[in-house]
Amino acid sequence: MPTSSWLSAGMVFLAVALGTVAIALLLEFSRERLRGRKMVGQLRRLAQEGPDEASDALIRRPGFQQKLFDPVLAHLPHAADIALLMQQGGLQWALQTYAVVTLGLALSFGLATALIFRLWLAGLAAALFGASIPYLVIKRKAAKRMGQFEAQLPGAIDLIGRAIRAGHPLSAGLKMVADETTDPIAGEFRRVFEEQRFGLAFEDTLLSLADRVPLVDVRILNTAILIQREVGGNLAEVLDNMAQMIRQRFKLRRQLRVITAQGRISGYVLAVLPIALGVVIFLLNPSYMSTLFQAGIGRILVAGAIVLQILGYFWIRKIVDIDF
Repeated sequence: MPTSSWLSAGMVFLAVALGTVAIALLLEFSRERLRGRKMVGQLRRLAQEGPDEASDALIRRPGFQQKLFDPVLAHLPHAADIALLMQQGGLQWALQTYAVVTLGLALSFGLATALIFRLWLAGLAAALFGASIPYLVIKRKAAKRMGQFEAQLPGAIDLIGRAIRAGHPLSAGLKMVADETTDPIAGEFRRVFEEQRFGLAFEDTLLSLADRVPLVDVRILNTAILIQREVGGNLAEVLDNMAQMIRQRFKLRRQLRVITAQGRISGYVLAVLPIALGVVIFLLNPSYMSTLFQAGIGRILVAGAIVLQILGYFWIRKIVDIDF
């Protein structure tokens, strides 16, 4: 391939990527200014009308109820799911920022690939890959943050149980978790405490927590607390048993990871081995490997091999990933 094609593709990629970053930063700057003005207005309303009338405006969830983004974008399919996923990952992006970044990466990857290979089909595949990058990033961040939350949950449950045994109300136990633990669990329990302090029903705050944190343990915790508030009972003992159950499941999960380690390593080796072997052959005999990329059938075989490698890797990962 001529050097001019690579240079043109690189310049197009950089131009579109940098333009996307600039637009995204501008949108976030405008969003923060609007958010600050609206917060000042809400505080003034709180000072004039009192907490009962203004508390509802203060506890609204910005990602879903404030129309900071285009109304058309808000009604797109899965827009609410993406906003919730960003919230679970601890990202403060707006939906329009996510849309701009997705579109910019799709254009940059698609145009650069089309200029290099002179194939619009390859450009379309690269555009789809670029468009999937923001979603994969926020999904990974959400999974990582939920994993940290789950790891901190037994200690938080123990802390609430000790607070109840000491004679404190449940709300005080939530505040202790918010003050004495670290994020992400501190931020979520602080939000629960602040919402119920501003006047939202305690049941609604727990249900909102279950929506933001889609973990089975959180739903079990909410069910135990709500049942205890309805019929009574020893909530401290229930919380202790729950914390012990979660720790036992963590222990079993670690044992399963040890048992399935060989399968995961096999998947990594099978994914990396063809690439490493191809690179070694190219370094030893470049003319032999260049035929594979110059011929039309060779490019099709390379594309098929890449697709099969990706499918095989995810297949092996699905087999060894035991969820319970």
